[in-house]
Amino acid sequence: WSTSALSPPPPPPRILSGAVDALALAIDSAGFPGEHSGAVITALLTGRRSGLPPDTVRAFRRSGSSHILALSGLHLGVIYMVLRRLLAPLGNSQPARIAKAVITISLSGIYALATGAGPSIVRAFLFITIGEISRIRSARRITPAGTLSMALTIQLTLRPDMVSSAGFQLSYLAMLGITLLYPALKDWYPGSRGPDPLRRIWTASVLSLSCQLFTAPAAWWHFRSLPKYFLLSNLLSLPLAEAIIVTSLLSLLLNAAGLCPPLLIKACGKLVSVLEFCLETIADM
Repeated sequence: WSTSALSPPPPPPRILSGAVDALALAIDSAGFPGEHSGAVITALLTGRRSGLPPDTVRAFRRSGSSHILALSGLHLGVIYMVLRRLLAPLGNSQPARIAKAVITISLSGIYALATGAGPSIVRAFLFITIGEISRIRSARRITPAGTLSMALTIQLTLRPDMVSSAGFQLSYLAMLGITLLYPALKDWYPGSRGPDPLRRIWTASVLSLSCQLFTAPAAWWHFRSLPKYFLLSNLLSLPLAEAIIVTSLLSLLLNAAGLCPPLLIKACGKLVSVLEFCLETIADM
């Protein structure tokens, strides 16, 4: 069974690829302001980058933020958080937890299949599945290291050839850094009471640093380059990318229902413009 899995994965079913086509069309027709807003949002939500101009792609690459354009665990993670918020009113009873787990796992799996089921997306889907099952069995919560080990074992059993994939290696190395190094670095910040903006900056910085330290050897091996301003780039681009994904999803959902305020569409386009400006500035440094 594992040997037969060495063949390339089949293309997504026609009905799922058609759903991605419909999503791309909805993005184009939503009227997001900005010359490249539609193309950037399409890349973030569907992974299709054909509409991006070469200058924009170059800015993402030279600033060390090209991973934002490639569908990864980041994108599915943001969508997962949106799903969790939308399903929160169901409550926290055992039947509600089961219902939320079934809906979340199903929608996450459909999204993973529709967008090509890349190594990083599959890793994120496995993390979500394991986490949701763990929530149902609340008496036995699995540790982050246990989740990582279980997902790694499952993915390599199904597709052993993935071990040589750059996306697979970078995805799991980043999660290894988050699991092993990030908690220790995060605790270095002194305790404080009340809101602390500096703590947020520190948390985001050490998260980026943990990922970069663990992925740097594989990144150098595959690409023979390391981004010089990765910390600054990630501090700016990751929150903006998450905000764009959330606001664009809300805009598309409300637009489909005929309830989307123009202000939300404009805000999403402005976020894309700010992201492009930041990355172009960093790329020219």
